[in-house]
Amino acid sequence: MERRDTSFRVCVPLTKRVAIAVWKLATNADYRSIGHLFGVSKTTVCRCVQDFCDTAGQFLVAEQIKFPDQEKLQEMAAYFQNRWGLPQCVGAIDGSHIPILAPQDCHCDYFNRKGWHSIILKGIVDGRGLFWSVFTGMPGSLHDARVLRLSTFWELVNRGCLFPACTSNIGGVDAGFYILGDSAYPLQSWLMKPFLDTGRLTEGQQVYNRKISRARVVVENAFGRLKGRWRCLLKRNDSDVSLAKSMVLACRALHNLCETHGEEYNNGWSPTVEASDAAEPVVALGQGADEEGRDVREGLLQFLNA
Repeated sequence: MERRDTSFRVCVPLTKRVAIAVWKLATNADYRSIGHLFGVSKTTVCRCVQDFCDTAGQFLVAEQIKFPDQEKLQEMAAYFQNRWGLPQCVGAIDGSHIPILAPQDCHCDYFNRKGWHSIILKGIVDGRGLFWSVFTGMPGSLHDARVLRLSTFWELVNRGCLFPACTSNIGGVDAGFYILGDSAYPLQSWLMKPFLDTGRLTEGQQVYNRKISRARVVVENAFGRLKGRWRCLLKRNDSDVSLAKSMVLACRALHNLCETHGEEYNNGWSPTVEASDAAEPVVALGQGADEEGRDVREGLLQFLNA
């Protein structure tokens, strides 16, 4: 990001360029206001944000957000079991809509069910609330389950390239590593979801749902802290879609950086949950569920009620 002085002008120092970009991500103030604050032009602010997000995408994202190896997966599973009593669980998945300015091309694709234009921010966190898989930029009209199926994560895990063949006997069923999702996702051997509450759940199924929901709070809290620190994810982003996506990825990496270094977080920053943040429509059990996923869930049900 560093620039050199020329015969015509003195460049903006590197630390100031970084500060301008971070200020934009943290406040989502308009370029003109940030320019007045830092004593630079609106164009300079825009270039600083673009350069910072591009650089973060090349270096910081790869450093802070990466698929865990087998040793790391076992460590993550042990943490989940010690804290929430869920064996073999290595994370939880969730998503959110990031408001954007309606793009000129295919703007209808970005019009979500909540009545505004957005891109979808999807991620998986470990038990400490750190993102280890992210995918973002999909049009807001897509359902959560569809976004998951279009992700690199879905491809890798179904090809057996992500979760190693490390199984444990859970309730009489051999189960590998898995993540937790809400009712919007399809049941898989590597993705556990709650039982659909039809008013006729057994006591054991209710216990299972409560424990799954309690553990999934970790991803909801992670998204709350992510948006609390980086307010550009809360308000409408008037940048083009490609820059908005870069800003989202940079914020994800900065979230992990802050969390791992123990950066202080003020709970007053957390956004309030509004009705517009309601979950996606439920995916019925038969839609995308596999037989092995049913077996693993039944085994986990027996384990949690033992």
